[in-house]
This record gives sequence, C-alpha cells and structure tokens, in this order.
Amino acid sequence: MASQPTMTVDQVIERMRQLRTALPEDDGVARFNAMYLRVTELIGERLTAGFFDDPGFMAELDARFAARYLAAVDAAATGGRPAACWRPLFELRGHRGIHPLQFALAGMNAHIENDLPLSLVDTCRALGREPERVERDYLRVNTLLAQVEDQVRDELLGGSAELDLADPLLHVLGVWSVDRARDAAWASALSLWELRGIPFVRGAFTDTLSGSVGMVSRALLTPLNGR
Repeated sequence: MASQPTMTVDQVIERMRQLRTALPEDDGVARFNAMYLRVTELIGERLTAGFFDDPGFMAELDARFAARYLAAVDAAATGGRPAACWRPLFELRGHRGIHPLQFALAGMNAHIENDLPLSLVDTCRALGREPERVERDYLRVNTLLAQVEDQVRDELLGGSAELDLADPLLHVLGVWSVDRARDAAWASALSLWELRGIPFVRGAFTDTLSGSVGMVSRALLTPLNGR
C-alpha cells in the first residue's frame, strides 16, 4: 500500500526555507537544499498557472517526493541512518575538500535517481493513474530542473567558471546530468510499476537501486586536491 503524503507543497516549501535558515551555508546538505528549494518553488508556481495537464497529480507527486528527502534530513538529525542513496551526502556534508557544486549534484542524484521513481509509482497507485498518462507532465519538469541546474552551476562555480581540461572538478561534473538522471528515473519507475504485484522482487529492486545510486553519489563527492 502506498504511503500517504504528510505535507502540501506549500508546507514542503516552508520546511525547506526553515532548513535554509537553520543550516550553515557551507554545509553540504544546505547546498542541495538551496537548489531543491528553487525547483520546488517553481513547481509550486506552475501548479496554478496551467503549466501541467494534471496539476493535482503533480502536487501529490511533489509532496511525496519531497517527503523522502525530508525523511533523510530527519533521520540524520536524530542519529539515525538515511537511506543508502543519501548516506554519502550526509556523511561527507562537512568535508572541506569537496566543491559546493558537488554537494548539490550528489543530492540531485540521490533524490532523482532513487526517490523519484519510488514516489512516482506511489502517486500513480494512490491516484489511480498509469505512468504513461502522466509522462508529459513528468517531462515538463525537466525544463524547470535544467533552468535551475544551469543557474546553480554558474553561481557555485564562481571563480572556477573557466576550468582547465585537466581540472578534476571538470571530470567530476562531466559524469552526471539531470537529463540522464531523469531518463533513468523514468525507466526505473516503469520497472517498479510492472513489479508492483511482486513485493519480494520489488523490494530487491529498490534495495539495489538505493545502494547503486549511493555509489554514484559517493563518486560525485570525491574530494578534490587543493580544494
């Protein structure tokens, strides 16, 4: 049975704004939170602007999606262990050899490649939708994410905007993209949808997915020499 969302989109935005105030600016989780807050605010604006074919579904999805990130925040704050996909970010959040943009991308990797397919399937089940019915709205979010990712890259690169080809940061940033991540998330969601009636196999799939996504996040958070 799909879990029920605990917050509205407005409440999600308010919680992330509280985190923005509470977390130190140089905290790795704060870097991701700032990026995610921008995306969520944009989606919130679009929910009542005729941007989506099914705004009710997208609001439900956004709340369920955010709840998984906030669960990781709460687990870490209370001494628990976040899901495997989130552990690298929370374990390395204070490392001074990691560039701020690496933290933002590692958070996006965990949230998009793991949390998004799970949330999408839960929302489809809760609202009686087939994934194919909401694909157009799913793809519309890509444009919002790309917009924010470009802005954040420019801001966080700062003095590193002109990178030498041999710069290790350039190598790290080249291994991940939001488009590829969301394509992978959609493929995972379709697989999970087909497995929804086979709990044992679905559980094995989700456990493996979380662990694999966590491995990529850890690679994205490779400390850089001299930083």
